[in-house]
Amino acid sequence: MTTPASPDHAEPWYLLGAGNMGLLAAHYLQRAGFTVIALRRDDAPTLERTLILPNGDPVPLQLRCQRPPASETEPLVGAGPAREREQSSRQDPRARSNDSTNNVSGIPPAGSAGLSRARPAPTRSAATTESTTIRRLVVACKAPFSAAALGGLPLAADATVLRLQNGLGSLDGLLPAGARKVEVVSASAVKRDGDAHRVVAENDTWMGESAAPGGPAAGAAEPPAWFGPLARHWPKLHWPDDFRHRQWRKLVGNAVINPLTGLHDVANGHIFEDPALAAEAEQLACEADRVLTALDPTWPGDSLPGVRALAEATAGNTSSMRADMQAGAVTEIDAINGWLLRQASELGIHLSAHRRIVAAVKSRHP
Repeated sequence: MTTPASPDHAEPWYLLGAGNMGLLAAHYLQRAGFTVIALRRDDAPTLERTLILPNGDPVPLQLRCQRPPASETEPLVGAGPAREREQSSRQDPRARSNDSTNNVSGIPPAGSAGLSRARPAPTRSAATTESTTIRRLVVACKAPFSAAALGGLPLAADATVLRLQNGLGSLDGLLPAGARKVEVVSASAVKRDGDAHRVVAENDTWMGESAAPGGPAAGAAEPPAWFGPLARHWPKLHWPDDFRHRQWRKLVGNAVINPLTGLHDVANGHIFEDPALAAEAEQLACEADRVLTALDPTWPGDSLPGVRALAEATAGNTSSMRADMQAGAVTEIDAINGWLLRQASELGIHLSAHRRIVAAVKSRHP
């Protein structure tokens, strides 16, 4: 059942990007009693989707829709067929596992406790373009489309923005100076299954404040008032003190696994079965550790064992970048390896392996 409304629930959450992970976030928000409004550029009054829980039960999801101020590029909801293909899981014939990918490198399924079969909160009738100021926003669109998706949105000066995207830095310079940006790192996994969205893994999700790369570690701030009600309905949701390190661990995994699997069109587990790819993975991980240690001396480094464990645990999965390259879609290389290169440039550190792999991916998919 959903949580009764409270003063904190009166403010709706707007959703940019109703793909797999965006819809999962909307489901949890609705279960917690929040109103969720999907921003999209057509005149549909509602967005109706079905989530299939890990136990196989279907859950109807209905979101009120609202047309945002006119923009000319990437659609705001789902981002079209290429985006759906990008987020779907495909099994490699050499796969050793039947696990499915999430919206990053792929996370092994865990227990499914916590997702109930509660119906979503009732939705109101459709609205087209409205002049409402947006105070709460979930950004779940693909990282390269962030600027186009956010362009013209009437964000409040003190808006709260949940960023549920791969990589880092995709919202830099795009939000009001007084906005509160909350980063989301999730190990849960959702894939497109026909007309439905199947939750194949319900694992830990961490939230924390963003911080400048060289500044104090993110995660130290107290969680906002809405976090408590949400955590009661979002299984395994945490607000850790070491959020930055958790986010960087995921970044390194993506920076190694995604481009290598994309360039060589292999499943995650193949990387460490091929000596040449394993050597390249080691160089990528070591270079990433050099940058992250320079940014934060408390970074423990030695990321390679964790990357290897992730690749082996998700051996049969297709990374999001591999799916992008198979579909001829734009990749998120700039938000992942590109972010490391930008930080390295400011620090005067040369990352030869990351520079090569970014160039190789862009030569295939500019």
